[in-house]
Amino acid sequence: MKRVTLGSLATVVGFLVFVEFTSGVLQGYYTPMLTDIARYLDIHDADVNWFEGAQLVIAALIIPAFAKLGDMVGHKRMLLWSTALTAIASLALPFTDSFALFLVAWALQGFYTVWLPLEIALIWSRSRSMPQRSAVTATAAGLLVASLELGAIAGALTGGALIDSLPLRTVLLIPALLVVACFVVILVGVKESPESAGGRFDTVGMILLSLALVIFMGGLSYLRLAGAGNPLPWLLVLVGLLMLWPFARWELRQSDPLIDVRMFRSPALRPVFLTAGLFGVSVLGAQAPLSTFARTDPEANGYGLGTTGFLTSLIIGIYLIAMIVGALVFTPIARRATPRLALVGASMLVGIGFLALIPLHGTYATVVACMVVVGLGSGALVAALPAAAAAAAPAAQTGVATGLTNSVKTAGGAIASATFGIALAAGAMGSAAESTAAPLAGYFTVWAICGITALISAGLLIFVPKDSFTDQRVDAETIAQDSGRGLVG
Repeated sequence: MKRVTLGSLATVVGFLVFVEFTSGVLQGYYTPMLTDIARYLDIHDADVNWFEGAQLVIAALIIPAFAKLGDMVGHKRMLLWSTALTAIASLALPFTDSFALFLVAWALQGFYTVWLPLEIALIWSRSRSMPQRSAVTATAAGLLVASLELGAIAGALTGGALIDSLPLRTVLLIPALLVVACFVVILVGVKESPESAGGRFDTVGMILLSLALVIFMGGLSYLRLAGAGNPLPWLLVLVGLLMLWPFARWELRQSDPLIDVRMFRSPALRPVFLTAGLFGVSVLGAQAPLSTFARTDPEANGYGLGTTGFLTSLIIGIYLIAMIVGALVFTPIARRATPRLALVGASMLVGIGFLALIPLHGTYATVVACMVVVGLGSGALVAALPAAAAAAAPAAQTGVATGLTNSVKTAGGAIASATFGIALAAGAMGSAAESTAAPLAGYFTVWAICGITALISAGLLIFVPKDSFTDQRVDAETIAQDSGRGLVG
């Protein structure tokens, strides 16, 4: 990978840095106060996973749709629509104390998850005339992720400090106002993609995919309520999985599909998508359990750190600083080795860090140390996976490819949130009625799953072609395509 100039980065990134900063605030701000929200809504700690699960289901549905529409009608246009919808949902949160309404608003706030893939597609489009296109996109993605993590740090520290001193409703209003400001910044400061691919929106494909995801996630949610001994939730899970078959068959027959499922056949893209799904388990599904574990009173329960909102936010802040470092060092490491090997190493760090939490969860310092290791690997993966997908995708489907990366990651996180909710609630049935803490065995299950899935993704990436995600591969594919059109002799 070649060095990228500051001027080329400024050309393609621009005001998108502020958009990702806002995205980071949304991702970090609420985490230190999840226990306070649970008490405010009078729900169990394990029920917090419903928030993440519902939001991730919405995200899994809208990411492919908005990514496809971005390629069709303009990435900025869809960025504006998603920001407007996120603002409406964020403004609704402070004004309800109903668990059901709060859950709906929290879920709809998940429209922000499409921002990063739309931004990567914008960057890829703007860098079309640059000689180092893959390197520019990868480095720009690293800067966006660094901005995202800075926002998450600012959000976590601010949220953790404010929840200890202000009413919850006031605290919840602050990120909503920031999203409104973000909408204005996009409207005024972000330029549209140089050209749009056009095409037709695949409504039938969207309906089939929505049905599959809703039935599947509904089955997992019902499994939490009905228990593993009830066959109905398992049947719903199976039906949801089987619904993917008619969806895939329909997509293969379309000239302009919602998701080009042929991408999963690509030797370079298939491991990226699988890694994204497995990575989503930890980077999205494990956030709420980390917060509730830190807030658990060790004197009353025999485990936990008993931290305040602010001390919890410090754990998250240090973890996010590690993610920034991981995102920024990925490109120079990949330049010295290869992007493929750098991704393998990042996945291994995530796996090692989570598995180390099982024996090293007893003190504040050891938990922070484990999360630093996880953060270094996670930051590299968050930055690299969308850029890798863009580099490996057909030129007219970069938005779809980067969106699909986030969709698969989000689906992995949604499945993990539902699964973790079951694990964390499993021991609560036998505890005292007034207890709201999840069992320690449930946290062990969460960390084990996160660690094992990360190590599996590292193994999958070993089989990616060694020149994947580089300009050499993009140039070779362009020559091959031109040869097929008779443009190169």
